[in-house]
Amino acid sequence: MYPEDLKYTSEHEWVRSPGDAEGSVRVGITHFARDAPGDIVYVSLPEVGEQVTGGETCGELESTKSVSDVYAPLTGEVVARNETLDATPELVNNDPYAAGWLFEIVPADAGAVEALLDAAAYQAGPEG
Repeated sequence: MYPEDLKYTSEHEWVRSPGDAEGSVRVGITHFARDAPGDIVYVSLPEVGEQVTGGETCGELESTKSVSDVYAPLTGEVVARNETLDATPELVNNDPYAAGWLFEIVPADAGAVEALLDAAAYQAGPEG
C-alpha cells in the first residue's frame, strides 16, 4: 500500500528523492492522510522561495469534513509547488503518490532524507 521507494514522516507525508529540481525532494501525503479527512476540496501550499522547517506546519488541506495541516518533512527552501492542485485538488485523493504531489524542497541537510522512515517503519507506526 505504501511505495517502498519513498521515505515517510510520522505526520503522514512522503518524500521522493530526487525531485525535478536539482537537489530537491518531492513531498506529498500518504493514503492514510488522504483517507482520514475525506475528499480534498482545497489545497493551501507554501510559496516558491519560502523557507520551511521540518516538523512545522507549512500548508493546509481542506476537505468536505475538516481542515488538516500539512507539515514540512524537512527544513529547506520550497522550489516548486503543484500548481495543478489549484484547479484540481481532487488529484490528492485520486493519485497521492504521483499527480497529487504537493511541493518540492531543497533540504538544508541533504542527508536528512535518510533519517526519515522507510515504508516498513511507517506501516509499523501507530496509524500506518
